[in-house]
Amino acid sequence: MRQYTVRRLILGIPTILGAALLIFVIMRVAPGDVASLIAIGGAEGEEEVSQEKLDKIRERLGLNAPLHMQFLNWMWDLSKFDLGESLWSRQPVSDLLVRRFPLTLQLSAMALVLSWIIAIPIGILSAVKQDSPMDYIPRFLSIIGLATPNFWLGILMLTYLAAFFGWVPALTYQAPWRAPGENLSQLMLPAIVLGTALAAIQTRMTRATMLEVLREDYIRTARAKGLGAQAVLWRHALKNAAIPVLTISGGQLSGLISGSLVTEVVFNLPGLGLATVDAVRLRDYPVIQNLVLFITIVHIVVNLGVDLLYAFLDPRIRYSDY
Repeated sequence: MRQYTVRRLILGIPTILGAALLIFVIMRVAPGDVASLIAIGGAEGEEEVSQEKLDKIRERLGLNAPLHMQFLNWMWDLSKFDLGESLWSRQPVSDLLVRRFPLTLQLSAMALVLSWIIAIPIGILSAVKQDSPMDYIPRFLSIIGLATPNFWLGILMLTYLAAFFGWVPALTYQAPWRAPGENLSQLMLPAIVLGTALAAIQTRMTRATMLEVLREDYIRTARAKGLGAQAVLWRHALKNAAIPVLTISGGQLSGLISGSLVTEVVFNLPGLGLATVDAVRLRDYPVIQNLVLFITIVHIVVNLGVDLLYAFLDPRIRYSDY
């Protein structure tokens, strides 16, 4: 398994390089000029700026070099684990990742765990009670969950909680090691918003896989041997049905880390999503490029972790080192 893991990590290098090249090109061909934004202080409008001033800003930021040299310089800095500095704040991008990533990771983990708590029992119940009201109602609700936009649900929850209960989450983020209670109250609402959509997908997948597993021969054999319904369901059926759910959950976790920006903006959470929005608005090349590259690496690592967990769930799965 060790050699398999190493091979997978090596195969991820072309993906990382491809993502780096793609985001570098997109940022250079996208409309807008970061030198002009810096010259006018990031304000909106069409303020006149002299060409000489723009040239000085580009030279100071290293944007006057040929594009291929800018890309090679970025790759060389990455090889030394140097993520560069923000074009605006002149703060290291690595510091931004250290500050912002824990919040996004905590929010993503809370949303994923919450979705499991909701989806797995409901999906199992729906499969066991197939074609009954206990099956139709969860399937109907899961469709509603899939069709509901996260940002709309978040705004709706904030509005009704403030209107009827006079409660709104704290506007200033508190780290869990400083104020656990306030941190939980602040992240619970966005976790529910994100977890609802995840649970809708997982419920349908859990139901489908459980129905397939419950028809297998080894399940009938276990029942014929006299095992109770609970033992058959939890010890034999669920463990095998969990593999497709785990696959989806891995992709959802990666998607949450890279795609929770709308929810973070709605709830004013200083995570990677909000940092990405600000960096795109200001054309902060080093921040955007390294954030996208970091998210790509997260996708590769999460997918590898999911593959390795298959062997734990199903002893029949073995990864050859040859």
